[in-house]
Amino acid sequence: MSEWTHCQLSDVCEFFIGGTPSRNQPEFWATPPNGSPWLAISDLKSKFLLGSKEHITELGALSSNVKLIPSDSTVMSFKLSIGRTGITKKPMYCNEAIAFFKPHEGELSSRWLYHSIPTAANRVVTDSAVKGATLNKKKIAEIPLHLPPLNEQVGVANVLDTLDIQIQKTEALIAKLEKVKEGLLHDLLTHGIDERGLLRPSPEQAPELYKESPLGLVPREWECGSLGELSTSSVIGPFGSDLVASDYRPEGVPVVFVRDVVSKTFTWKSEVYVDHLKAASLSAHDVIAGDVLLTKMGLPPCIACTYPSEFSEGIVTADIVRLRPDKSMVLPDWISNYANSEHVASQVRAITSGVTRPKVTLSDVRSLKVAVPPLKDQRAILLRVSEASRRVNAARTSLSKLLSEKSGLMDDLLTGRVRVTPLLEQAQASTPA
Repeated sequence: MSEWTHCQLSDVCEFFIGGTPSRNQPEFWATPPNGSPWLAISDLKSKFLLGSKEHITELGALSSNVKLIPSDSTVMSFKLSIGRTGITKKPMYCNEAIAFFKPHEGELSSRWLYHSIPTAANRVVTDSAVKGATLNKKKIAEIPLHLPPLNEQVGVANVLDTLDIQIQKTEALIAKLEKVKEGLLHDLLTHGIDERGLLRPSPEQAPELYKESPLGLVPREWECGSLGELSTSSVIGPFGSDLVASDYRPEGVPVVFVRDVVSKTFTWKSEVYVDHLKAASLSAHDVIAGDVLLTKMGLPPCIACTYPSEFSEGIVTADIVRLRPDKSMVLPDWISNYANSEHVASQVRAITSGVTRPKVTLSDVRSLKVAVPPLKDQRAILLRVSEASRRVNAARTSLSKLLSEKSGLMDDLLTGRVRVTPLLEQAQASTPA
């Protein structure tokens, strides 16, 4: 690594900071797609930057200290959220919380800088703004770089860019699979399946297969019931002094909060327990495998999930409704999926309309209407939903592996711990002619 050099950013790169035209001059601002993109930190959401939420006019650019960022430039936030980077794909401007870089030709690769500067920038954070960390011009100039030769910079960037492409493709696949699953779930919860296991035709296609119900048209074989009618018990968590922070323990019986339910699947983030004696005194608020949990508050309220079989018996808090489904009529996962659908969301909106902070009561939840197919149809429909979920989860697992691989490679390649040349030779050797 003797050919690697230690330097400061300003030794191998010029950088420029953006600005903001006066908000008091409407003629400085344009409505997209008119005018030119003007980047804020909130626009730095992906690697390649194609536009921004706000645009400015040519007059706005001429009347302020903004500077035109060329296409294919690396940009970085340096206030509040330090090290968020992107690469511009068209000329644009930015505000004063973002810097853009012009590497010295023959010394620094812009693509290598994109990958390396977030970590390097965070090493020099010393100043603090009111709302978080920040850098100033002097600190940006002093950002330390451990710089390989230019050809190796390009090689490192090629490896990491290739991984970025795989990551982007996997993210796009996940988005596509999620959309397919959402559409499939809507159709299955609305139309169900026929005796052959195929999606039933819509009411427009086969009106004779449907009947009127409190939920509108539903398949003739289906019934409708309230969540209260479909449950053997329904409760909320304990109020007030019955469960307080001083009751919490590092081990014992799990305590379930709203934050454990909001993702529509049960993911226990709280890691809060009560001892077994306290849990026994709160047994009326217990939750066991196969119970359905619904949030009483949130945007929106009534997000639901099924308490998983692999999790031990717990206690719910006051902002959760716990239902124990009557499994002779309905399956827990059917209630969870239906409660998360538009069929129930529209009922919740009607209950909470005109309220600043939407919230439902136990009585509200018990009154919510659910369509109920025969149990065999519920099982068949949930199997289809499970298969769609499995495809999404497989893609997410692939994404997690790619992100982990990239993190490891960045640590190795950007420090010189692993040289890029053998990796490139290996990749070339494994590529078919």
